[in-house]
Amino acid sequence: MKEFIISEAKAETAILVAVITKNQDEEKTKEYLDELEFLADTSGVKTVKRFTQHLDAPISTTYVGKGKLDEIKQYIQREKDFEREVGMVIFDDELSAKQLRIIEGELGIKILDRTSLILDIFAMRAQTASAKAQVELAQYQYMLPRLQRLWTHLERQAGGSGSGGGKGSVGLRGPGETQLEMDRRIILQRVALLKQRLEEINKQKVTQRKNRSAMIRVSLIGYTNVGKSTIMNMLAKSDVFAENKLFATLDTTVRKVVIENLPFLLSDTVGFIRKLPTHLVDSFKSTLDEVREADLLLHVVDISHPDFEEQIKVVEEIMKDLGCADKPTMIVFNKIDAYSWVEKDWDDLTEKTKENITLEELKHTWMAKMKDSCIFISAKEKTNIEELKTELYKRVAELHVQKYPYNNFLYPSS
Repeated sequence: MKEFIISEAKAETAILVAVITKNQDEEKTKEYLDELEFLADTSGVKTVKRFTQHLDAPISTTYVGKGKLDEIKQYIQREKDFEREVGMVIFDDELSAKQLRIIEGELGIKILDRTSLILDIFAMRAQTASAKAQVELAQYQYMLPRLQRLWTHLERQAGGSGSGGGKGSVGLRGPGETQLEMDRRIILQRVALLKQRLEEINKQKVTQRKNRSAMIRVSLIGYTNVGKSTIMNMLAKSDVFAENKLFATLDTTVRKVVIENLPFLLSDTVGFIRKLPTHLVDSFKSTLDEVREADLLLHVVDISHPDFEEQIKVVEEIMKDLGCADKPTMIVFNKIDAYSWVEKDWDDLTEKTKENITLEELKHTWMAKMKDSCIFISAKEKTNIEELKTELYKRVAELHVQKYPYNNFLYPSS
C-alpha cells in the first residue's frame, strides 16, 4: 500500500490544481483549495503553488487544458532549476485511470487526487482492526480501476529489453497483462476477505449494542474538525484523541454520560467532508451504524468557519443517504470563541453580518431556529456548556419516556 503513504520525516511539497466551472465559481473553488491545502498539511505535505482554470467541465484526458498543463510543467522545471523540487501535484477532484496516466506522463512526477489524499490520511489515522480493515478496503476499491497505471513502468522498459524484440511494449505486452490480471484477482480476493472480516466485526458490534442497558443513544455528527471529540471529552470526562487536524477520529467511540441523575450513551463518529468518495462512505458503513441506531443526533457545527452553511448541507446530505434525515437532531454551534462580532448600536436599516452581530443576537437568527433546538457553545472555553447540558437532559429524558415508558428514567446518581 505504498501508493498512498506520502508522509515522510521531511515534508514534501505540492502544487494544487482545480477547475472553475459554472457549478463551482471562483470563490467556491478557492474554498475547496483551502480545504485541499488543509488535507495536504494534515498528511504532512506543504503547498507551494496553486493553479486554476476556467472550464465548462474538467477535461476527460488531462483534467485541465494543454496550455495550463504546460504552465504547470514549466513551473515544476523552474523550481527544479533553483533546486526547489516539487514532490507532487494534487488535483481537487477524483481522477480517472486515464487522466492519472496521461497527466503523470506529461508532468513526470507523482500525481494524487483528493480521494487518494484522503485515503492517505485515513491510513495514518486508523488505529483499530475495524478502522484499518475499512481503510484498506477503500484503498483497494480505489486502486482496482487504476491498476493499469501502476504497470506503466513496463512501457518505459520496453525499448530493447523485451523478450519479443519488437517496438514499444510488444515484447512485454503478454507478461504485463498476465501480471495485471493476477494483481486484479489478488485484489478482488482481498476485497472479499476484508468485506467478510468487516461483516464479522459488524456482527460483534451489533451484539455489543444489544447488550447495552436500556439507555438512550446520542451520536455526535458533523463536518471534520468541528470539535466533536472535544465535546465528547467534556461531557463524558474521557480522553478521546482530539487535535486541529482533519479526520482526527476514525473509530467510533462510545462513552456513558450522566447529566444530573440521567445516564445515556454518547458516540463520536468520523467527520465528513465535501467530495467524500462514495467507496469511503461504503467502507465505513459499519462505523456509521452508531449514527443509524442513535435516538438523538448532536450535529456539531464550527460557526467560525466561513463556509459553515455548506458544511451543514454536506452533513445533512450524508445523513439523508444513511436514512437518518428524520432523526431528532440538535444543532450545536461550536467555536463561538473564534467567531468575530463587533458590539455597536445598530439601527434597523443596518444589514447584519457575521462581523457585527452579537452572541445574544445569534440566538434570534435563522441559525437558532434550525431543527428542533439549537445551542451556541465553545467547548474549548467551556462557554454555555450548562445550557447544552440542560437541553440535553431535557431531550434525553423525553426520548427515554417515549422509548421506555415502563422504565423510570430517574436513575440513582453515579
